[in-house]
Amino acid sequence: MSHSAWDWKLSDLANVQRHNRTVFSCFSCGGGSTMGYKLAGYALLGNVEIDPQMMQIYKTNHNPRFPFLMPIQQFKALPDTELPKELFGLDILDGSPPCSVFSTAGDREDKWGKKFKFREGQAVQRLDDLFFDFLDVADKLRPRVVVAENVRGMMIGKARGFVSLVLSRFREMGYRPQLFLLNSATMGVPQKRERLFFIAAREDQQLPQLTLEFNESPVLYKDIRSGEGKPINPASKTFERWQKRRPPDLSIGDVTERVEGKMSNFNTILLKDQKVANTLASSSVFLRTDQPNHISNTDCIRMQTFPADYDFMDANVQYVCGMSVPPLMMQRIAEQIHSQWLSSK
Repeated sequence: MSHSAWDWKLSDLANVQRHNRTVFSCFSCGGGSTMGYKLAGYALLGNVEIDPQMMQIYKTNHNPRFPFLMPIQQFKALPDTELPKELFGLDILDGSPPCSVFSTAGDREDKWGKKFKFREGQAVQRLDDLFFDFLDVADKLRPRVVVAENVRGMMIGKARGFVSLVLSRFREMGYRPQLFLLNSATMGVPQKRERLFFIAAREDQQLPQLTLEFNESPVLYKDIRSGEGKPINPASKTFERWQKRRPPDLSIGDVTERVEGKMSNFNTILLKDQKVANTLASSSVFLRTDQPNHISNTDCIRMQTFPADYDFMDANVQYVCGMSVPPLMMQRIAEQIHSQWLSSK
């Protein structure tokens, strides 16, 4: 590994000591969690992904043995005889069911139960059902451990009832679920990203409770900053507002609130050298505070702890990174699952 954990290459994976516990990933997107498992020594068997562009990128970077390009509903309906037998002896089934309906941004409760197309090229589906489709896959494959990542918004307001349903379903299936709210900034990731992790062990193994406690030093934006981003268009409203920024402002929203008396543009973030970067979402806009530029692609890659030699093909770098779990975040979790649960047997 190079001087910083966030500064790495896919080629470094050749030097990782492997224990070859197996993992299969659902909703794999660009493979953020896949890379985390690989960094922690796991053997990746394959993935399920609905988006053809993401699957192409995933195959290019991760070379899965068993890739399934299809909706999760179609995957769970496949007869057992059509699945590789290795999938019935998994150590970990991993998944990040799409979670925009639980995001705290926007009118989320109006979206529940309605069908959405996440983006072009994807099927229309009810996003709040996907978690239960994923649990059906877990019930079919019966892995030793199930790991599901989601947004912090699932713990807030009415969504808490949804969390209870998920936990009940895990127990019905014969798993003992634990819930962890983790912040990637405490795990060596140069980004404040709070995520909820459901981690469940199959009950017949009688494993102890998992403990996850991380307190690594924060990595500030100045530590990873590199390259030039796209200049802010000088003729734009954003540039005009950026010029009116003051030192305490954290976003262009703070400027519009103060100067124009309106609440808008809070997801246009002003990134400061002395702070840890905010959550890199696929839709947020990051501007440097000290120069009229967007952040660079290299900044996005490092904030998300993606490898420097990752091939994004023709995709938008921020979209792929923002839709993924930071590899370093998943590495830290996967290492603990291995050392506390999987290494003894």
